[in-house]
Amino acid sequence: MTTTAPSPPTGPHLRLRLAPDSPLPRRLDGVWWPRSYDLPAELPQLLAGLPRAWGHIAGVTVNGAAWSAAPDRMLVCDKVVRLRQVAARRAPGTIILLSPGHGRWDLLVVPPDTAEEDAEPLMTTALSARA
Repeated sequence: MTTTAPSPPTGPHLRLRLAPDSPLPRRLDGVWWPRSYDLPAELPQLLAGLPRAWGHIAGVTVNGAAWSAAPDRMLVCDKVVRLRQVAARRAPGTIILLSPGHGRWDLLVVPPDTAEEDAEPLMTTALSARA
């Protein structure tokens, strides 16, 4: 198990946009633009930036082909998070967050090497689509 705690925000801010609360069903709950495909390095900051109402994220599923190797579980903020890397044919560019008793959230992942002028409109468009 890898032990990782989020460091205080001294570097660049978290690049995350969440969909507004809505009673309508949606395909995406947010868009995340990590700085690398190093999941053990990126995940603590993402989880620390999520709304408290989402509860403790106990499980994370990502496309194994996109991300670098990661352990099957990590300690983040003194809580165990199980990581699953799968061959995601249906939604290769997403990360799934699971919180027992709270729900499931699907985030679109913008590739880390995407230029800012391309990423910003992509993040906005993805959340405005109701598909």
